[in-house]
Amino acid sequence: MKVVFVDVERCVGCRHCEMACAVEHSENKTLASMLEETPQPEPRIKVGLGVDLMTFPNKCQHCDPAPCEDACPTDAIYHDDEFDSVQVIEEKCISCGMCAMVCPNDAIAYRKTEEDGNDVAYKCDHCIDRLHEGEEPACVEACRTDAMIFAEANEVSNMRQTKLFRNITSQIRGQGSHKEVPKNIKEYKKLQEKIAHLGPLPSSKKEEDSRV
Repeated sequence: MKVVFVDVERCVGCRHCEMACAVEHSENKTLASMLEETPQPEPRIKVGLGVDLMTFPNKCQHCDPAPCEDACPTDAIYHDDEFDSVQVIEEKCISCGMCAMVCPNDAIAYRKTEEDGNDVAYKCDHCIDRLHEGEEPACVEACRTDAMIFAEANEVSNMRQTKLFRNITSQIRGQGSHKEVPKNIKEYKKLQEKIAHLGPLPSSKKEEDSRV
């Protein structure tokens, strides 16, 4: 089983993954034609802001078992055994919102269909068409900093353990904990931390106010 592993330390918030996702789910799968489509395809991955303005790509984690699948009253969400992914059948969706409410990753949204204008749930589909062709997900292919990697689950587990071991070893030796991250990305992260100390961005403040 292959999964998308996200290394937040390498994410610089370029949003190439968002663009690649939108293009992949467009009619002709090209940027030029996508911009002329109505409605325009929405990315199923969102780059958000975390602590100290650290950016991270957020998408469906294809849980197993999946809370959204259990909550759906019309069986519009199912588990694809071939690629171990969670998929949505738009024709069965009744826009009840149950899947979005139980999603622990806030990875399900709604959009209007071009055919009848009804709202239907949409989320990361793991680029299942690309997987059938032996290709990796569009977001992974588009990432230029290797913040997203498509690999077997056991490989990802080994990578995490190796990374943790290296970080602990580096700290013991007094060498810092982010030795494997390229210098340009480290400098960018430092800049983000400095900006974060200035307080919430105007856009973030508006979002907070709107939720109150």
